Amino acid sequence: MTGGLINVADFERVAAERLEAGVLGYFAGGAGDEVTLGDNVAAWRRWRLRPRMLAGVSEVRTATEVLGAVVSMPLLVAPIAYQRLVDEDGEVGMARAAADAGTVMCLSTLATARPSEVAAGAPAGRRWFQLYRFRDEGVTRALMDEAIESGFEAIVITVDAPRGGRRERDLRAGFEIPAEVGVPSVQAALGVDRAVTIEETFALMDPALGWSDLEDLASECEVPVLVKGVLTGEDAALAVEHGAAGVLVSNHGGRQLDCVLASADALPEVVDAVGGRGAVLVDGGVRRGTDVAVALALGADAVLVGRPALWGLAVGGERGARRVLGLLRDELELALALCGCSSPAELTRAHVQRAPAAP
Repeated sequence: MTGGLINVADFERVAAERLEAGVLGYFAGGAGDEVTLGDNVAAWRRWRLRPRMLAGVSEVRTATEVLGAVVSMPLLVAPIAYQRLVDEDGEVGMARAAADAGTVMCLSTLATARPSEVAAGAPAGRRWFQLYRFRDEGVTRALMDEAIESGFEAIVITVDAPRGGRRERDLRAGFEIPAEVGVPSVQAALGVDRAVTIEETFALMDPALGWSDLEDLASECEVPVLVKGVLTGEDAALAVEHGAAGVLVSNHGGRQLDCVLASADALPEVVDAVGGRGAVLVDGGVRRGTDVAVALALGADAVLVGRPALWGLAVGGERGARRVLGLLRDELELALALCGCSSPAELTRAHVQRAPAAP
């Protein structure tokens, strides 16, 4: 089933062959001309690793700490909406894969399984909850409360989607989330039985979220709050000044505003602005363990992957997602060893440089 697939690109290719065109376009596509979508991947290739020799490294460990707790590797699963579009187990299968890999899964607000269902399906796993702020504070609070009561360890509030991006693949295909595929946590918070469409869900979200709102949320929340969707040093500094435990450098996988910086290009500025006052994580375009190594060397505490894990789920369900996470971990371990580092913490900016300009 996954035996002949040896890297993320292999899983992406097979997933593209298996998924219905509209579903594939929804997950693979981006906003506008998809400039940022492609640049997210290319930007990691604009850095080169600087390996150090004769470092005497006999054993390599990929384990690290994120938000004060140990994970098997600095590679987490990003929030991905509507996972039951690609596999019947959806988010529950993904959570089990992440738990088996010893890492964190971040559950989307737009998940096809409730936080309590995911917690019951993968009780040993570590979980965070990605949150959109709704106009109705009661809906926001109900979503947070269920996640926290179900053992989710952090709230990851997304701030780069006051409106949905213009995703032209979906427009051309006329793709819509099937009526039977709902968002049960949002339905429960709204008190309705029918499926709520993605358009309805975005219409319910609060486009006026401000820094004072973040401060209120962080001060009232029982678990750490991370801010997802930061691309500038100014916003990163404001996030930690207003109570965030850290930031996630992200452009929403190139799905919101096109022609913004690739995550890899925004990362160094954000790391410098945070200055150790909070965690810095990054997602977008990571396809290799060497990309993870570059991110760590640039100062990230950990990396999140979305599409790679989803392609694994689409190809082989829980086992496929687990296989993708394992491949990336193995690639990272090899990169660490060949850079002369025994752990992720030993990677520094001395281990990377900009790639030479093309002739």
